[in-house]
Amino acid sequence: MEYMAIWLFICVFILLLSGYPVAFTLAGTALFFAGLGSYLEIFDNAFLSALPNRLFGIMMNQVLLAVPLFVFMGVMLERSKIAENLLETMAQLFGSVRGGIGISVTLVGMLLAASTGIVGATVVTMGLLSLPTMLKRGYDPKIACGTICASGTLGQIIPPSIVLVLLGDVLSSAYQQAQLDMGIFSPETVSVGDLFLGALIPGLLLVALYITYLLVIARLKPTAMPALPTGELHERRRLIKLVMIELIPPLFLILSVLGSIMAGLATPTEAAAVGAMGAMALAAHQGQFKIPVLQGVMQETTRISSMVFMILIGASIFSLVFRGFEGDELIQSFLNDLPGGKFGALFLVMLVMFLLGFVLDFIEITFVVIPIVGPILLAMGIDPVWLGILIAINLQTSFLTPPFGFSLFYLRGVAPAQVNTLDIYKGVVPFILIQIFAMGLIVMWPQLATWLPAALN
Repeated sequence: MEYMAIWLFICVFILLLSGYPVAFTLAGTALFFAGLGSYLEIFDNAFLSALPNRLFGIMMNQVLLAVPLFVFMGVMLERSKIAENLLETMAQLFGSVRGGIGISVTLVGMLLAASTGIVGATVVTMGLLSLPTMLKRGYDPKIACGTICASGTLGQIIPPSIVLVLLGDVLSSAYQQAQLDMGIFSPETVSVGDLFLGALIPGLLLVALYITYLLVIARLKPTAMPALPTGELHERRRLIKLVMIELIPPLFLILSVLGSIMAGLATPTEAAAVGAMGAMALAAHQGQFKIPVLQGVMQETTRISSMVFMILIGASIFSLVFRGFEGDELIQSFLNDLPGGKFGALFLVMLVMFLLGFVLDFIEITFVVIPIVGPILLAMGIDPVWLGILIAINLQTSFLTPPFGFSLFYLRGVAPAQVNTLDIYKGVVPFILIQIFAMGLIVMWPQLATWLPAALN
């Protein structure tokens, strides 16, 4: 029986690499192995009897309701041309600084992350708008591509993030299961709001590290990141007016969503509804709130949300069958026997997730791997918020790692012909190292992730 769980995981991995739809691969492979195990009398079909309750729990989960709301918010802001206006404003603010356009792209990525949380939309938008400008101004293609790809992935870690919503729900279940396994029958909970608070400082830390890297490169290689010509910069009065018009509305929306969560006035789901309404108001402010636009936003929201929930259902079936073959006990015994205790186990899990990020999507890793290893790590005494932030940054890195990093694909699809794919790959390597360095800082100082949730709760 113990080998069936390993073969199940290997088969799922191979089929995912073959390009089959994730949700149906997870569910179909798990059901096939369940049938085979039942035939060989090594699988108890009673495990599958828990499936209806799990599916009902997914449908009734108030936290997961935030997913379509945040997706709607992000897609609506994408269609309202907010990124185009922000890029123009930031380029003017930092245009006189060497490397100013790169800094502008990073800051706009941060603002879009805090207002949309959709990586694909951010990378494509900034690739279309800023990459031609950066290349025209003499930027090194590798630096330009790396900056755009990395800045676009900030939506993974800076709240409100769809990744943090999904991760919060999975970790909450894992944390409760870990406490029940330890004999604690009135378990504590970890919420999406806790992860939002915990991700705020690490997210801003990543932005600061990105900008520091760009400033260092601009100083060491001045020709690789030139400043804008003086003649292209607006006069101070016009620039201040531009900042007031273009920067304040999205900042107000961000503060409304995050501020309501941090102040305890709203749950993440309620804040997501506020964000969706705010996105429509911003679209109306930009003159983009029209019936065809609304129809497109609704269709895209339905498509993305359906994909997420179908994968979640498939992962639930996979998890049940994997546990039915005692796969969780196999992994638990393996991690407990590792040298280094909980830190050795944490290092191995982070390494495996990082390597899986080369070939798998963050949703697949979230729904397949974390339910298996999460309860084991949390039962070792690891703080759930700290673990969640480390996982979130690790999953963010999966968007940048060749050959299947989604940010690389998004940018390759809109980049000019003169930009080589190898330039994109080389450009993201320093940012991958920066994210690994940031993870190291959070491991050394867990307070970077745990201080704010503890202070505000």
